[in-house]
Amino acid sequence: MAKMWAGRTDGVTEKIADDFNSSIHFDSRMASQDIQGSMAHAAMLAAKGIISNDEADTLIVGLEAILNDLISGDLKIDLTCEDIHMFIEQELTSRLGDVGKKLHTARSRNDQVALDIRMYLREETDEISCLVKKLIAAVVNQAEKNKGVIMPGYTHLQRAQPITFGHHLMAYAFMLLRDLDRLSDTRKRMNISPIGCCALAGTTYDTDRYFEAEKLGFDGICLNSLDGVSDRDFVAELGSALSILMMHLSRFSEEIILWSSWEFKFIELSDAYTTGSSIMPQKKNPDMAELVRGKTGRVYGNLMSILTVLKGLPLAYNKDMQEDKEGIFDTCDTVKMCLKVLTGMISTLTVCEDNMKAAAGKGFINATDLADYLVKKGLPFRTAYKISGEIVAQCIKENKILETLTLAEYKKHSNLFEEDLYSEISLEACVAKRISKGGTSVKSVEEQIEAVKEKIK
Repeated sequence: MAKMWAGRTDGVTEKIADDFNSSIHFDSRMASQDIQGSMAHAAMLAAKGIISNDEADTLIVGLEAILNDLISGDLKIDLTCEDIHMFIEQELTSRLGDVGKKLHTARSRNDQVALDIRMYLREETDEISCLVKKLIAAVVNQAEKNKGVIMPGYTHLQRAQPITFGHHLMAYAFMLLRDLDRLSDTRKRMNISPIGCCALAGTTYDTDRYFEAEKLGFDGICLNSLDGVSDRDFVAELGSALSILMMHLSRFSEEIILWSSWEFKFIELSDAYTTGSSIMPQKKNPDMAELVRGKTGRVYGNLMSILTVLKGLPLAYNKDMQEDKEGIFDTCDTVKMCLKVLTGMISTLTVCEDNMKAAAGKGFINATDLADYLVKKGLPFRTAYKISGEIVAQCIKENKILETLTLAEYKKHSNLFEEDLYSEISLEACVAKRISKGGTSVKSVEEQIEAVKEKIK
């Protein structure tokens, strides 16, 4: 088939070259955006007197018909076409004749594809942001229900200090809020219109680029035509923001995997979000969480791919830039699926409160509070720290815990210890006393929950 760009050459290429060059099998998902952009372009051409109002109306009606036929399934995309832009233009021309050929006046495929991908990724960014909010809501809901459930907090994966499960969950809520901010910032820089930059140098026609930008919901226009057609920063930036989001989801998934193991048994996942083993009937595997963790590497790879594609390109458009789509499309698809799965998983998990409390009772995670007790009695912290460490060492040697040592045994280390010590080092007290902003006390967790709820409104 001869190409619409035939002229300088005969437009006939080998099939293998066609297949290699073609992008329609993946850019066809931008059909709606391409048609919307073309409708705005036709309206602008008429507004500036470049084509007549009747011609513009004919083009717009024809484009609407193509879109409706694609949606209904009456029209199938011809995968032998080079790309979605050529398919729609060919279909329009076959329906309207010479009027259809006027649509491409004062634009190029270079600015057209730049427009389409910005519009498509803008919608993807909005959808992903909504899914992040739903995940935050699920996390906050679990945090609210478990704001007083005591568990061990960890550093180096060693039991460190008592916290609440609600407090732990809210850490992820704040990570996800930062992801929302990053997506919002990315969208701002993405929402600038390149249409009208043409191939690279603009056009001799008296066009109105602001007219098209406003019609298509953009905040402004690319002010340099070379930059407008060659900029794919927004693809890399979205890939970066989604990579950080996936890093957070992966960390969360890792903890879910640990918590649901028999070694921890802090939570139990719903059967709806686990699988079994083909030979071990006792198994209940957290496969969905493991897949979220695994797919993070896939998203990272897509980010590195686009950065590598762009790193050595001269201005303006180069065919290398066709490689901007498959990776970011895959990233968006992957992230959306992971968010949906993780939201369901978090919403339906069961908290094993007794197991969390029992784990918190081991590991001397109230040793810091023991040292703080002595500090409040007047000892310097480093002295109190040393005494507390010696007491922990004694407990380990004698297979005891801090709560079961007698007052007489405590007084061998310091006469400052009194009966009030036991109420000071109880796990409930250790948690309740963490009253500083952002701490693990129930009141603090409640404040965190309200702050997040307000933010995602």
